[in-house]
Formats: sequence, C-alpha cells, structure tokens
Amino acid sequence: MNDGSTNGIDALIEENRILRAENAELRLLNGELRAENAELKEMFRALAAEFSGLKAQVATLPEEAKRQKQRADAAEEMLRVLRAERDEQARVMAAMNGELEALKRQVFGKRSEKMPAMAREVRTRTRDCAQARLDAARRRAENREARKRLETRRIEHPVDRSAQRCPKCGTSGTEFKTVGTGQQTEIWEYIPARFERQVHLQETLACPCGEHLVTAPGPARVVDGGSYGPGFISHLLVSKGCDSLPFYRMERQFMRLGIPVARATMVRLFHTTVETCLAPLARRILELVRESDLVLADETPMGMQRKEPTGKAGKGYVWTFIAKNLVAYRFSATRSGETPKEVLGGTAGTLVVDAYTGYNKTCSPESRTRAGCLAHVRRKFFDAKTSAPEAQAALDLIVELYLVEHEAQEAGITRTPTHLALRKERSAPIMARFKAWLVAQQGRHLPKGPMGKAITYALDNWEPLTQFLLSEQTPLDNNRSEAALRVVALYRKNSLFVGNEEFGQNLADLLTVLATCTAHGINPLAYLTDILPRIQAHPASRIDELLPQNWIPPPQPAKQV
Repeated sequence: MNDGSTNGIDALIEENRILRAENAELRLLNGELRAENAELKEMFRALAAEFSGLKAQVATLPEEAKRQKQRADAAEEMLRVLRAERDEQARVMAAMNGELEALKRQVFGKRSEKMPAMAREVRTRTRDCAQARLDAARRRAENREARKRLETRRIEHPVDRSAQRCPKCGTSGTEFKTVGTGQQTEIWEYIPARFERQVHLQETLACPCGEHLVTAPGPARVVDGGSYGPGFISHLLVSKGCDSLPFYRMERQFMRLGIPVARATMVRLFHTTVETCLAPLARRILELVRESDLVLADETPMGMQRKEPTGKAGKGYVWTFIAKNLVAYRFSATRSGETPKEVLGGTAGTLVVDAYTGYNKTCSPESRTRAGCLAHVRRKFFDAKTSAPEAQAALDLIVELYLVEHEAQEAGITRTPTHLALRKERSAPIMARFKAWLVAQQGRHLPKGPMGKAITYALDNWEPLTQFLLSEQTPLDNNRSEAALRVVALYRKNSLFVGNEEFGQNLADLLTVLATCTAHGINPLAYLTDILPRIQAHPASRIDELLPQNWIPPPQPAKQV
C-alpha cells in the first residue's frame, strides 16, 4: 500500500512540476505576445499616421496634377514653336540655296547653262541627226546663194613677163602665151561704209514772154528743211532699233568715217522721223494686233531719266503684243494693267501671258480667255532641281508635250484640226499625269521653298496652262513675246534708260515697225530708205499699202560684174 501511494504522489508531483514548467512557458509566451502586441500597436499607430499623411497628400494631388499638366502644356507649346522655327529656317535655307544656285548660274555660268533650250531638248529626245544634217546643209546652201548675190569686182593679177624665163628652153617670158582664164581665187572683203555729199541741181526754165518760171522738183526729204537723206536716217534708225546702239557710239562711228554728226542732231532726227513718219504705221500695226483672235503679250522694265519724288530714277515698262507676224510695242510709265486694257480691252479671243495679275483686266469672261505659259513652269522646276532632284520628273513631262508639237511640225499639220486631235490624244494624258504628280508632291515640300513655289504656280494656273488642249492655234508657251523683248533688254544694257515717256513711246513705235519687218523677212534698212521720203505724201486712208507685210521693194538696177 505504501509503495503504491508513494508512487502516486511522485507522479502528481512530477505532473505538477510539468504543469508549472508549462505555465512558466505560457507566462513567458504571454509576455512575448504582449510585447509583440505592443509592437503591433506601435506599428498600427505609425501606419495610421502614415495613412493620415497619405490622405493629406492624396488631397493635394489634383492641384499638383494641374500644375504638372500646365508645365507639360508649356513644354509642348515651346516644342511647337521650336518646330515652327526649325521649319521656317529650313524653308529660308531652301529658298536661299535656290536663289544662290540661280545667281551662280547667272554670274558664273554660260548663258546656255541657265536652262537648256527646248529645241535642243527635243532634238536630244528624237535623236533626229539626219534632219539636223539636212538643215545645216540647207543653211550652208542659202549662205552660198546669198554670197553670190553680192556685188562682185574683178581684180586682174597679171604676171610680170619681164622677170620670167623658161628653165627648160630659156624662152623669155614676153613670149609666153595665156593659158585659159587663169586661176581664180575668191576673197570676201569688207568695204567700210562711206558718206557722200550730194549736190542736186534743179533746172529752172523761163518762158520767152518773161512772165513765167518753172523749176524742177528737188529731192524728196524725210524732214522738212533737213539736209540728211533717207539712207542716212534709215541707217540711224536701224542702228538704234535693231542693233540697240546708243547715239554716243554712233557719233564715234561717224567720226571715224570722216563726218562729224552731233548727238543732238541724231536725237532730233530720231524724234522727228518717228513722230511724223513711223508713228502712224506703228498705230496701224497695233490696231491689226488688237483685231487678232490670238495675241501673245509680255512686258519688261526700262529705266527713265526723270526722278521720282523719292529722288530715285524713274522706271517705265515696254510691253509687246504679238499676233501672227505682227509685233507691236507700247511704253508706259507704270506696270499697271491699264496698258493691256487700253490695247486689248473690249476684244475677244485668247491672250497668251504669264501669271502676272496686270493682265486680269483684259482676261475676263466678257473679254479674252487667258492661256498660260509652260515655259514659265519649266523654268521654275529647273531652278528647283538643285535642291529637289525629283523636279526632273516635271521637266521630263514638259519635254513630252513639246515632243508632240515636234511631231505635228514634222508632219506638216501645225495649227490644223488634225493638230488639235493629236493634242487631245497625246498631250491630254500627259497633262493628266502631270497634275496627278503635282498633287502627290504638293505635301512633301515646303510651300515657300523653290519646289513648293513651282508646284503652287503650276496648280494655281492649271486652267490657263491647259488652254492649248482646246484650240490648235494656242501655243504651249509665251516664248515669242519674251524673244521680242530681247532687243529691249540689249538696249537697256547699252543705254541704261530713256529720257522720258515721249522718248520711250517713240522707241516703242520704232521697234514696232522694225520688228514687223524682221518677222516678214524684210530688210528694215531697205524698207525705211524706200518709204521715208514718200510716207508723208501718202494718203492716210491707204496707209496699209506701206505696212511691211504689204511693201513691194522697188526694182534694183542691174549690177555690174
């Protein structure tokens, strides 16, 4: 019994000890849990404080976002301005590069390097070498025939017989016989022009009754009371109008020929002759141009010696109006559209001009239809080719149009209904491709760069540029009127300016008569020499008889050979 009770007590003691140990562990664990709980409470308080701070920050986010958006908008605006400045600088640089290349060609390049002539482009494309050789042979034959018509003087070159002796038989040269006509050598020599003083003796007869005298008529005079003949005055006018020689150069030439002619005398002869003799012819030519259905026009500046209110030299303009083989000029003090309106206002037909707005008053539904100039379009794309190589595509398309015109000329159908049919069949599709190309290229280039300007010019003038597809009479370009102004450009280079508007108009009248002579293949010197002495006595109602296209040259005396 005792052993069993002892064992039970020991078991309880051991169990109690275990429980106490576990309780101690629990108390230790509880302490740890309390410490952890305190830490968690501290962390919670920290999180709560952090959460409160985050809530405060979240409350301020809209204002910060607004400020951030404002800064972003400002940066975007600055970027837009910088891009605009970059594009503007690129445009300016492109324009400056184009102008620089044009100036370099103008100053340093050959005249032909400015832009290749369309005739040469067409010949290159057609490779019509055989035709070119035929044309060259024809020109050489014409030159030979022209030389044969020159006055011929035979000059004998005899052999000095006394100095000759036969090396075989010793016979003296005095016994030599003439063999055939001898050896012939041709020399083309220039004989300087000369003056001669003509003394006209007018016979006077008296009736035996002593009451009546009769005197033979004197020589015809161009200027009343003048002492210069029609040949001299014609030479003066042709040198001025065709060769653009200023009077001071002619004064030197006449001095070298042995006769002094003062510039003041030449100026007086010029004005008097043009005003009294040539102005009526020029006005009539201008009237005939006005009546034409198709007119080509252009203008160029010409300085005037008079001063503007600002103190600068004045500037006038010379206008040209061409119809068929009639070439007329007008001078005006300004470039306003009043001049073409005065010349062509109230007339119907087609006017071939560039894009200058001064012709707008003349080109209207009630007046003339405006036709454009493809040569101007070609010139703009040629200038843009340096900075934009793709401009060559436009130049190739324009050459294709001129190839069609070349084929019409070779076939002999120019200005006929068949020519118009050929244009509609061949040229119309080319123009359609050209416009599609222009539209596709328009957004790829700066509007104010050389290429952008060329594209804009072509599209803005597309309707006038396509007028040649509606009439076989309308040319593709305005080159004839530009060529007619070259003599004015040469005069401007040699003489710099005209004295006043009166001088400018007299010059225009002279150019009208001389250019029309040239257009009809007439020697202007022979023409003026013939008509100047008799134009003032000619009836005004029959003035058309004296126009260059109706002039009949007087018979020439047979030349001594």
